[in-house]
Amino acid sequence: MGKYFHILFAAACVLSLAACSSDDDYPSASGGRNSNKNIVTGDAAVSRLEFPKLKGGNSVVIVYRTSDDRTYDADRVNYAVEWDCGKKSQRWSCYQMHSGYTGSYSRVVDGYMNDPDLDEGDYWPVDYYYGSGYEHGHICPNADRKYSYKANYQTFYLTNMQPQYHKFNGYTSSGGDRGEGLWVRMEEQVRDWTPRASTDTLYVCKGGTIDREDQIIERIKGRLIVPRYFFMACLMKNSMGYRAIGFWAEQQAGDWHDDEPLSDYVVTIDELEELTGIDFFCNLPDDVESDVERKFSLKAWGL
Repeated sequence: MGKYFHILFAAACVLSLAACSSDDDYPSASGGRNSNKNIVTGDAAVSRLEFPKLKGGNSVVIVYRTSDDRTYDADRVNYAVEWDCGKKSQRWSCYQMHSGYTGSYSRVVDGYMNDPDLDEGDYWPVDYYYGSGYEHGHICPNADRKYSYKANYQTFYLTNMQPQYHKFNGYTSSGGDRGEGLWVRMEEQVRDWTPRASTDTLYVCKGGTIDREDQIIERIKGRLIVPRYFFMACLMKNSMGYRAIGFWAEQQAGDWHDDEPLSDYVVTIDELEELTGIDFFCNLPDDVESDVERKFSLKAWGL
């Protein structure tokens, strides 16, 4: 694992530490005290607001970048993943949403690929999703990365997938079994929250539970982990300041759950941290982090 250091670069455009920008996505410049921020040892991207506290150990961070010339992101970061090389499973994907990520590229490939920059021993040699009864569940949705071919392509890496039931991850509009999965509904809601103002940003971290046996449904072929619960942590930055909200949901095979309000699945970020063991939005100054993570307003989020 030493070759990965803290960051494994998997991108068309790899930037050095010196090349990273110092815009307001890097709150260390704000002067606020921050006792739990990520320590930059390889790529300053880990100090962006969408990143939770890195786990370390057998886990590496993969930062996906594109060579796109658009100005949607000064560092050309598409999204990032924490990949556990021991469990051969992802812990989370994180990314930003704002007006610069719009475009027309969608589902540019028909299939799922291993990350070419991961060592063979760090991922399963077989795609165990096929024939398992579970779907390839995007964590960073391809629909959230439509601004370029490369950005959309990168969302189809298996490092960005978790096994999900169809009635959690999918939808149908035919026959007597009409429905839309709970995960799909949550993804659509997060997409609807994308700010329109060029100065505003939504920071998102999502994933499935892989670290506690009581939060795992099974291991496909005794290997690939199937999370029992899935989560979303969202932080909005706009002219009013910061606000945050979390989603926590158990994935189930039998029902669509499309008649239940999403507010039934809302938790504070503090609660989400207790449930997952992940320290979200650790790069915020301590006082801001403490304030936004202890509360939410359904009205402010339109729920």
